[in-house]
This record gives sequence, C-alpha cells and structure tokens, in this order.
Amino acid sequence: MSESLDAFRQEARAWIQESLPEELKSGPRRGAPKEALDRWFQALTGKGWLTPDWPTEYGGGGLDRKQTQVVKQELKKARAPVPPASAFGTRMLGPTLLEFGTEEQKLEFLPQISRHEVQWCQGYSEPGAGSDLASLQTRAVREGDEYVITGQKIWTTGADKADWIFCLVRTDPDAAKHDGISFVLFPMHQPGVKVSPLTLIDGNADFSQVFFDGARAKVAHLIGPENGGWTVAKRLLQHERTTDGGSEGGITGAMKETFVDLVKREVGLRDGVLADATLRQRTAAQEMEANALRLTMRRAGEEARAGQSTRDIGSLGKYRWANMVKAEQDLAMQALGAQGLGWEGPGFEAVELQRTKAWLTTRSDSIWGGTNEVQLNVIAKRVLEIPE
Repeated sequence: MSESLDAFRQEARAWIQESLPEELKSGPRRGAPKEALDRWFQALTGKGWLTPDWPTEYGGGGLDRKQTQVVKQELKKARAPVPPASAFGTRMLGPTLLEFGTEEQKLEFLPQISRHEVQWCQGYSEPGAGSDLASLQTRAVREGDEYVITGQKIWTTGADKADWIFCLVRTDPDAAKHDGISFVLFPMHQPGVKVSPLTLIDGNADFSQVFFDGARAKVAHLIGPENGGWTVAKRLLQHERTTDGGSEGGITGAMKETFVDLVKREVGLRDGVLADATLRQRTAAQEMEANALRLTMRRAGEEARAGQSTRDIGSLGKYRWANMVKAEQDLAMQALGAQGLGWEGPGFEAVELQRTKAWLTTRSDSIWGGTNEVQLNVIAKRVLEIPE
C-alpha cells in the first residue's frame, strides 16, 4: 500500500471513530437511539461518504477507486450503520443514473440521494411477473408531457415509506415483451398510488403491494429511451446483485454481533479454538466462502466500473450470497439450540429473539431479487454463454 493511501486509511479510521456516536459502537443496532443514528447519518452524508466515489457536483465524496475501497473497508470494520433502505438510492438507482441519466436528471436526483433526503423503492415484480420479469403488464400511456400509469406491483420493499419509485412500465403493448418496456421515476405521494403492506413470516411488513390507478410520471423523468427500459433495468439489477453478493446486508447486516461472534459465545473456546469440532469446521468453511465471495464481487465491481466487463456476474454473487447467508443462519440456530426458537416473552434475550427472526427472514434470500433458478439461468446464458 502506498504511503499516501495508508495515511488516508488512518485519516478515515480516525474520522469514523470520532464521528460514530458511542451508542452505536456497542450493542445491537436495532433499537439504537434515533438521535444517535440521525447524528451519525448527518455526519456520514455531510462528508459525502454515503456515496464516496460519486463526483462532488452530484453530492458524492469525489474519492478515487482505492480511496473509496478504504472508506468502505473502514466503515465495515467499525460496523457503522447506513441509513435504512439507502441501498435503493445509493447502490442501485444512483449508479444507473450516472450511466443512463441526462445531466438534468443527474443534477435533480443524485444530490438528494447522496444526502439520503429521499427514500426510493423498486417497482419491478408484479403478481404475474416475478421470475419472468419481462412479462410485466403495468401500463404507461403518454398524455402530453406525462405518462398515465395503471397496474400493480408486489413485493415492493419499503414502499410504505418511500417518497419515489423507479418503475418498469409497458409503453408499447404490441412490441415483443422485452422491447416495449420503459424505466420511469415518479413520486409515491400522489393521487392514483395505493400501498398495502404485507406481513411476512418474521413478523415484519417490509414488503407491500402497490396499486396504480391513473398515477402520473413526467416524460422528463424517463430514464433511457422510451421502450428501451429493459437495458436500463438489467443494468440496475447488475448493481443490485453485485451489491448483494458483496454485502452483509439485510437483517443480518443490521446486527452488531456477527454469526462468528455468536458461535464463539454460545459454543465456547478450548485451547483458543471453537470447542465443537463439527461447528468449528463448518464455521471456518463459511468464513472462507464469505471472504472468497467478497473478493470476487469486489473484483467484479471494479471491472464493471472500469468498463472492462459487461458480463452479468452479479447473478453469481446473488446466488452464492443467498445460499451463504441461509447457511450462516442455520449455523447460528445450531449454536443457539432451543434459545434460538423464541418469538416473544420471558426466557429469551433480545439478541436471541433477533436471531430467530433473522433465520426466518433469510429463508426468502433465495427468492427475492430474482430466484436462485433465475440466477442460474442468467449465469448459464450471460456468464458461461451456454446456448439455449
């Protein structure tokens, strides 16, 4: 590492330690004081480090690739939280706008995203268009300088809290199913938009059904060409899957204690290693899998940013990540034993109840964002280039 980059790492580490409130340096993040979270998010976005590699004119930190990697590593090492649902704006829509948006669209939306002033949701899945996304039927009919939107989305994460939605709509019903789709942005808080939350197996209602009945989007907020939205949509999915594959997101990422910490605490150590030989071997294998995946997805992300690869390797990351996270939670449950089976009431600590819900939540990781079967098809066609 160069001396200047090492100095930057020390500077970044010191800033995080100074800025991260004491309440967030220990204990579970869920239930952390809102005032402390707000204070941290304000410091993080003020420095531009929620989007460290974006240009400063769009609200980013203006850092180069290596500096950005250092910031992400130090934030992760400190297990510093990021604003909830920020991934939709910072990791999915933002990079897509940087590639496909007009200068006016970038200046309108990116600074808001980098400051986490607007919450976004993703209008992709429909009741009849989940795994076969391109068969979506939500219609957008142009009237002057607006589109009038009618249809339904489902499994829309955070829709009940979102201010805006990036949405796939069918603008040419007579075209081939991949050719008549457009990618538009429009506000959720308007007549003609109804959100109905769905309660999931873990007791949370993070997903919603969303109904559109005459909702309106400005033509100026069409991203990419009309009927050319499938290309934009696929690129965004690459960002989503690359992020998933390299992240420790979701409910497990929201925990202060890693699954390795949990296994060590529950099983105990003997001569400096886990006392249970079977769990020790499985835990070591999990860690090796996690590190290999993290490095692979980091390489894929750097290649994509450098324009050196357009292969949809994000699907590989999503597939491996989903299986890995489920296996981690299975290990955590094995280590917890009966204490991992609580739902509420006395007899269970908060962290144990959190782990039970995390285990339930991760059952869906091989479904959302494209099922494992969809990812395997993408890997076969676009990565391995196996003919149909």
